[in-house]
Amino acid sequence: MKQSQLFERIPCDRYDLLTREDAIELAKGYADAIRQLQEKIENQNKELCKSEQTKFLLNEQVLNIRNRLFGKSSEKSDKKLTPDKKKKDPRKRVLLPSERYPNLDVIEKRVELEKLPTCPCCTKEMKDSGLTEDSEYLTVIPRRYFVVVQKRVKYRCSGCQDGLVTAPLIPRIKAGSSYSDEMVVDVALSKYCDLIPVERYVQMADRGGVSGLPANTLIEGTHNLANFLAPVYEKIKFEVMNSKVLHADETPHRMLEGAEKSNWYLWGFSTGSASYFEAHDTRSGSVAADIIKRSICEFLMSDVFSGYKKAVTDSNVYRRENNLSEIRNLYCNAHARRKFKEAVEAFAKESEFFLWCYSKIYRLEKLKDFKDRRIWQRLYYRAMERFGLQIKSSYSSKSSLVKAIDYLLRNFEGLTYFLSSEDLPIDNNSQERLMRSPVIGRKTWYGTHSRRGAETNAVLFSLVESCKLNKVNPREYFKDIVHAIHEKRPIFTPSEYLKMKEEKIA
Repeated sequence: MKQSQLFERIPCDRYDLLTREDAIELAKGYADAIRQLQEKIENQNKELCKSEQTKFLLNEQVLNIRNRLFGKSSEKSDKKLTPDKKKKDPRKRVLLPSERYPNLDVIEKRVELEKLPTCPCCTKEMKDSGLTEDSEYLTVIPRRYFVVVQKRVKYRCSGCQDGLVTAPLIPRIKAGSSYSDEMVVDVALSKYCDLIPVERYVQMADRGGVSGLPANTLIEGTHNLANFLAPVYEKIKFEVMNSKVLHADETPHRMLEGAEKSNWYLWGFSTGSASYFEAHDTRSGSVAADIIKRSICEFLMSDVFSGYKKAVTDSNVYRRENNLSEIRNLYCNAHARRKFKEAVEAFAKESEFFLWCYSKIYRLEKLKDFKDRRIWQRLYYRAMERFGLQIKSSYSSKSSLVKAIDYLLRNFEGLTYFLSSEDLPIDNNSQERLMRSPVIGRKTWYGTHSRRGAETNAVLFSLVESCKLNKVNPREYFKDIVHAIHEKRPIFTPSEYLKMKEEKIA
């Protein structure tokens, strides 16, 4: 009997004509057909489920890409305005420029009439009353360039008329250079503090009346400045290596020419008062290991990059051999929180619980005076851990939610170790902020053309970012440190410069 005939309707009066063997064969045929249909339906359901899962994951990836391209760059939560929020008092007096900027020079500009006016009442000639109506505004004098002709006096002997002595050269960053120290510093800070490419600086100078300024000689001036300030750079490194907690991060650096590898990395290490950079052609953990193994660092705060784990492992081998205390890895909670933010579009309900817990943890971190804050923070972490273990098996392992949960659970110890001490940081945001200028600079001037250029980047970014950490004006600091080196005075880092200024005020 053909399988296609199994489902043809058999008249009731024909069943009596079937033998026992025919009835058994018919029943077996029905059972076999039903089994095959069930297998086919089950396979189709599996394919459908797989297609739906793939579609869901692709939609999730599209959402993440869209958020990265067009979403907010800040990780701060949106703050809703509350009804009781205080409004600004419209009657509050606006400060005058001289009150707002008390450190600026004030120039008085007296406005007088060339011809004395006549009285509108009696038409007699009026006199100066001695009264004035005052108003203030802020102004700026555009940048001006000067050519300095340096004339060194020569002295002759009034007796023998034979001896001749010339006044010594004024100390310069680079003797015989066509640019003054002030201009070299201005070019360097325009690039490494204000992130203005040297080519754009040349265009700005052209608009100021100096046309044809060669960019390559200005870049050479930044190299000379980096060499001149190398002792300060080494002193900043010493400050970094003498910190209990060390922050670390790295970012790609493009080497346009002058090296075998084009993909270099700018490594950053920092403390609360010092920022230190190094440029290398590798992302190997050996770079971080060279810094930390001889330092007094006890904790390394970083993201979960295997290079830092290897650096700590290698450094601890060295430290055990030399009877030194071992280093522990601290992991950045901002990275863990960021992964749940990426999953919130596709898994809003589940991700919002983790984000809510993190908002409470970060809020408690700001309450330094709250005695039991570590206890509450541990409770929120345990809640995230239990909830993550409970729900992760219900979702695809490739989904952004499960990836975020796995990141949290796999690195749970490093993410929560900061709870053991008040001196340990919760995240690596301070170091990431220090990497912002090098990243913007990389996108602005695309890279460097030599190893020397990469080293100059590291030196000048180290000094500028250290100034920013200490809230020191880089232009004031560079001016004073250059004078100090010329005058053979002891050099000082930005943190030491801040203490010097505070002592003078006191």
